[in-house]
Amino acid sequence: MNLDRSRHETMRSRNLAASLFGLLTFAAVLSSVAGKPQVGASTSREAKSPSNLGGQMSPSFDQDVARVVAEVDRIESDSLDQMSRSTLDRQGQVRTLGKLLLFDKHLSVNQNEACSFCHTPETGFTGPIQSLNETTVSYPGSVRTRFSNRKPQSYMYAPFSPVLHYNELQGDFVGGNFWDMRASGYRLQNPSAEQAQGPPTNPVEMGLPDSACVAYRLSQAPYRKLFEKVWGADSFTIHWPADVEKVCSTPGPPPANDQYPVHLGPADRARADHGYDGFGLAISAYEFSPEVSPFTSKYDYVQAGKDQFTPQEKLGYELFRGKARCNECHRDGGPGEEPLFTDFTASNLGVPGNPGLQFYYEGRPDQRNYSPNLAGAAYVDTGVGSFLRTLQSDSGQLNPDSEWIKLAPKFDAKFQVPTLRNVDMRPTPSFVKAYMHNGYFKNLKEVVHFYNTRDVLPKCKAGDSGEKLTCWPVPEDSTNLNKRQLGNLKLTDQEEDALVAFLKTLSDGYKVPTARTAK
Repeated sequence: MNLDRSRHETMRSRNLAASLFGLLTFAAVLSSVAGKPQVGASTSREAKSPSNLGGQMSPSFDQDVARVVAEVDRIESDSLDQMSRSTLDRQGQVRTLGKLLLFDKHLSVNQNEACSFCHTPETGFTGPIQSLNETTVSYPGSVRTRFSNRKPQSYMYAPFSPVLHYNELQGDFVGGNFWDMRASGYRLQNPSAEQAQGPPTNPVEMGLPDSACVAYRLSQAPYRKLFEKVWGADSFTIHWPADVEKVCSTPGPPPANDQYPVHLGPADRARADHGYDGFGLAISAYEFSPEVSPFTSKYDYVQAGKDQFTPQEKLGYELFRGKARCNECHRDGGPGEEPLFTDFTASNLGVPGNPGLQFYYEGRPDQRNYSPNLAGAAYVDTGVGSFLRTLQSDSGQLNPDSEWIKLAPKFDAKFQVPTLRNVDMRPTPSFVKAYMHNGYFKNLKEVVHFYNTRDVLPKCKAGDSGEKLTCWPVPEDSTNLNKRQLGNLKLTDQEEDALVAFLKTLSDGYKVPTARTAK
């Protein structure tokens, strides 16, 4: 048995053990909520125990987790096979490396969570667990009792975002990655690469205490040789301290008096940082590839003259570009532009708060005396404004320009305009996705109805059965509310449906019907 095959078999064994451990732990943590009353969208956010996840888990939860874990392991295994059996050119090498990095759960503190746990291909690289989409919306980290404050974004087409900058004429920030634009791209000149560097050291995500732990884990990976081929043979010539394994198995954040607990000399720290940059850049290269950003939706085929919209889809597109005003932010491209269905700016749509977010219930310290949300139930997500004020961050994304701090009040409660590509991609027609930064909406009809009627329908009262149909709750935060492009679009119910039909044409992987299949 050669060395690569031996490593591959070792990886399979580690994957199986970690998958079983992670599944059992995850199920045990979440089983405590079974049988508790469902928290409705109008319920007050009263303080709850750390074991209460804000809602009742679906009976299919265990199966959902098992399916995702198995799929992540399968994709990683297939990618390792491809690496060992294929002769890859330079572009193929860096893209394959990026894919392996995204599907490697050993890059988390407990070696149980890959980036792809929250971002799978079958859902458009966003949240793949229906029971979480319906309840907590955010996903648990490597420390399974820690949840983030937002819905996982899709990273399809993320590399097309420009480096974050302020357009004075427009009075807007443009670019970056993440809902709050904090992956600015200023250092690597690549927002998606800097986005990839966020989760590994975020205590509520992959949870490593030091970015050097990524380099350490990569030095033990079965694809180490590929990493060295792409980023240099000396990538891992680092003198690791004797306690590195213990440190890298200790969940972050690091102690306040020891911000870099993997104690390295200057040269070794520089090499570890270089490896971390390579990690981010390889992931960005994979996200740029046709496997993640392919431009193969029905919309693309129609624009190429190879298919036609149905009458309902055609009406929806006309509304999208006209009466519904969607195209003003979700641009479908101009001369020389690829249609990305975003303008990379930020807006406050007035989305209601979502009391199902587990983040509201994380005000108490956990077993490691860490609390993700000291504000508890009083927490309000101020979006881009919060990032602009950020001078210290557990996951490394800081405001790179001190001149931007004074602009923060103008961007409170604003969130990045996401691409609409693959907004309806799902494994089955009945699969439930969550929409907007806090996952308040559960289907596209709700989203379109909100855009159409936000300022027309009355405000809901507590427990109102007409919520999302005949009334809307108050915004989570009405600061800087967008009143120009939504709220009273005067669309009919049929026009709302037509818009939804058009949005469904933006899912990649479309196959043009042949004469036989069209019958």
